[in-house]
Amino acid sequence: MQTKVKRKNKGFKRLPTGPHGGIQLLLIQSVPDLGKQGEVVEVKRGYALNYLIPQGLATIATEHHQRMVEKHKVKLQQIELARQAELRNYAAEIAKQSVTIEANATEDGHLYGSVGAPEIVAALKKNDINLHADQIRLEGVLKELGLYTVKVRLSAEVEGEIKVWVVPTVATDE
Repeated sequence: MQTKVKRKNKGFKRLPTGPHGGIQLLLIQSVPDLGKQGEVVEVKRGYALNYLIPQGLATIATEHHQRMVEKHKVKLQQIELARQAELRNYAAEIAKQSVTIEANATEDGHLYGSVGAPEIVAALKKNDINLHADQIRLEGVLKELGLYTVKVRLSAEVEGEIKVWVVPTVATDE
């Protein structure tokens, strides 16, 4: 007859689970579409263990961590307000810029291809403005020549705009 051996947990603590069965985490930094710094959120196990914790965006929501955040909440709010003010200044700086993108087009002004976020990011880099393609908010790709106002999302609270000129490629005669 076999006896069932009860195994002991070898040094691993169980992760705190929330009411919906996910893992409760304390956000170290604000995460778009999830929560702000200092909030306790409930996420799926894989998202927590494979992304949020390794990237340093969150930590396990223990009572100790929550007490630490409560103590430092005012300081965290000041840091966040300063960061938001910096981003607003950056958005104002970006709004003063305009970008010109050359594209092959028909005589009617329709582009043979399209202009999307990667092309806009590449053009902005030439003006020493570093953004990611996911920060550019297009309502579809640009398929015609002209001037467009494109939204730029710097954070959940701060958005800006930039003027994008799509002009025909100038042929060079040699």
